[in-house]
Amino acid sequence: MKFIKWVLAVIVAIGLVLTVGGLLLPSTTHVERSTVIARSPEQVFATLDSFERFNAWSPWAEYDPQAKYTFERPARGVGARMRWVGNRSIGSGSQEITASEPHQRIVVALDFDGSQANATYLLAPEGQGTRVTWAFDTEHGMNPFKRWLGLLFDRMIGADYEKGLAKLKAMEEGVQP
Repeated sequence: MKFIKWVLAVIVAIGLVLTVGGLLLPSTTHVERSTVIARSPEQVFATLDSFERFNAWSPWAEYDPQAKYTFERPARGVGARMRWVGNRSIGSGSQEITASEPHQRIVVALDFDGSQANATYLLAPEGQGTRVTWAFDTEHGMNPFKRWLGLLFDRMIGADYEKGLAKLKAMEEGVQP
């Protein structure tokens, strides 16, 4: 009986430490990657301000070649939306452009099976090209589990963002990846 009480006390203590510790972690997560593309901001913006070519450079398109995509009008700018249903690797969800500042910034609302986040593309002239910064932001609220998970986001999606930017660069510059 003492052993069972001791085990229960340890389980409760661990639960409290994880819960309280989780609440002390940041309530938001930010991940970003960038690259320079040898094209003007106008050219890069034209690609990013629409989902028509998204799967040509998306790091996730190859994870499920059988995924189903639907596109909603308008074709570009605020209100453009893409929905997908795929395998376990990519799940299902949608993304919608919510802000579009020509040649400078695009904000996309992401919905992954009910979990919301935002992606932002920042474009800035650099040398003879454009620096493209792709950022991911999400809020965890008071959920300690999501806050713990937030610590892993950079490792979870950082490499995909790098791969996507490399594919976007190759596509925009007309080079085979």
